[in-house]
Amino acid sequence: MNSVRAAFITLVIGLTCYQCENAPEYDTIIRNGTIVDGSGNKGMVGDIAIQADTIAAIGDLSAASSNDIIDATGLVVSPGFINMLSWATISLIEDGRSMSDIKQGVTLEVFGEGWSMGPMNESMKNQQMVAQGDIKFDIKWNTLSEYLEYLVEKGISPNIASFVGATTLRIHELGFENRAPNAEELTRMKDMVRQAMEEGALGVGSSLIYAPAFYSSTEELIELCKIASEYDGMYISHMRSEGANILNSLNELIRIADEAQIRAEVYHLKMSGKANWHKYDQVVAKIDSARQAGLHITTDMYTYIAGATGLDASMPPWVQEGGYDEWAKRLRDPDVRKRVITEMRTPTDQWENLMLSAESPEKVLLIGFKNDSLKHLTGKTLAEVARMRNKSPEETAIDLVIEDGSRVGTVYFLMSEENVKKQIALPYMSFGSDAGSMAPEGVFLKSNTHPRAYGNFARLLGKYVRDENVIPLEEAIHKLTALPAKNLKIKDRGLLKTGFFADLAIFDPKTITDHATFNSPHQLASGMVHVFVNGEQVLKNGEHTGKLPGRVVRGPGYKTK
Repeated sequence: MNSVRAAFITLVIGLTCYQCENAPEYDTIIRNGTIVDGSGNKGMVGDIAIQADTIAAIGDLSAASSNDIIDATGLVVSPGFINMLSWATISLIEDGRSMSDIKQGVTLEVFGEGWSMGPMNESMKNQQMVAQGDIKFDIKWNTLSEYLEYLVEKGISPNIASFVGATTLRIHELGFENRAPNAEELTRMKDMVRQAMEEGALGVGSSLIYAPAFYSSTEELIELCKIASEYDGMYISHMRSEGANILNSLNELIRIADEAQIRAEVYHLKMSGKANWHKYDQVVAKIDSARQAGLHITTDMYTYIAGATGLDASMPPWVQEGGYDEWAKRLRDPDVRKRVITEMRTPTDQWENLMLSAESPEKVLLIGFKNDSLKHLTGKTLAEVARMRNKSPEETAIDLVIEDGSRVGTVYFLMSEENVKKQIALPYMSFGSDAGSMAPEGVFLKSNTHPRAYGNFARLLGKYVRDENVIPLEEAIHKLTALPAKNLKIKDRGLLKTGFFADLAIFDPKTITDHATFNSPHQLASGMVHVFVNGEQVLKNGEHTGKLPGRVVRGPGYKTK
């Protein structure tokens, strides 16, 4: 009996040792978190293992071991978020940590709203150097791909990707002229799209409200998009109008998608101006109709009732032809000035006047000046500054553009909270901050920003999901991750899935909150506990680790060199 028992014990010990020796070991194991995988399915408690830059295993990993174990009890573990409209192009040059977005779980920044950081010629480089504001940098690249590689080499925490900007292509060949490209110029523009797509651009981006993009014809955009379509790219657009002429502008986007046979997305969908809020149902019906007809039309948005751009969005495009220097020169001419003021005050559907859409200069907030002597006006409304100067709001706007040497960063209060909530619930809606990714320190404090730079994604998960139950958590995470990844045709990201890149956002759903306001925008969000990018932990217990593992994410047309 004793010999049998001894043999049994020996067998048990042997099996135990065998299991220990053969138990999987990983770089990192995240235990007991509520795994919301990005698919839209209900979350399940489980473990996730990371090996190198990859998700190695998901499920019950109690037998596995690691020198780095994270207890995620009570936390949500999701794929890292995709910022569909990022302006971190310059802020990442200054500070690669990407603090305001990493603190919200953003692991991929997508650039290219009309303007992209390449291709550049020498004239464009000189223009950009002159136009630089608080952040100064050398332009050490020519192509878009070279810019993205420059950022990665410098060191950044998030991954980055970009559309090639239709505005950039136009400036490269035509400068700021109000005319159509000739055959040779259009051919060169198309060739640049081809090069950008083969180097990994996601598609073509436009911003048609602004000069010189305003001068582009629909036919010109179709020709550019036909090239992007050959590489399975996307067309993404800030449409010509988001207010009075929004339905015709949407028709243009749908036509481009149809004739170029390309997927298309509406940047920051909105109905600007109270007079246009009622158009929500018409806009959605038009998008739904196009989708039912077989076109792939999607949208993105930010989670606020105000947008941010410049005072140029309150002046007619004709006065801006030729770029800033010509614009400012015209504004100094008394006769031109008189005409501009008249047009700024006159409703029209020929161009988008955001001051009129806001309905009052009290709803126009000045947030970004280049000239140090004007920075004391930061945070004041246009109405306040007009009263200080004893001039009309229109005259004041013109004076500020001339004095600042820039378009002047501006917030316009334009949208309906009811429409914001309805848009969040659209099945094809994803999210973008339309802002840089910055930190509440150093050079960033020299100007204000829109609070969306610090709170867009936390606001969705806190205010609209947890507090107001606009959509379920699983749906929100799907719209932040797998949906945009699928729309962009990005491989191996956007889901928590074995073999996918280990981009993870781990947060407390009870506490995730945005704190930035229009008066005090430089405030980091809270509630994001851990963030991984390509398997490296960049946020640990809410604090940045200093790691800079970001990579270039290439589009579907990428051809390796």
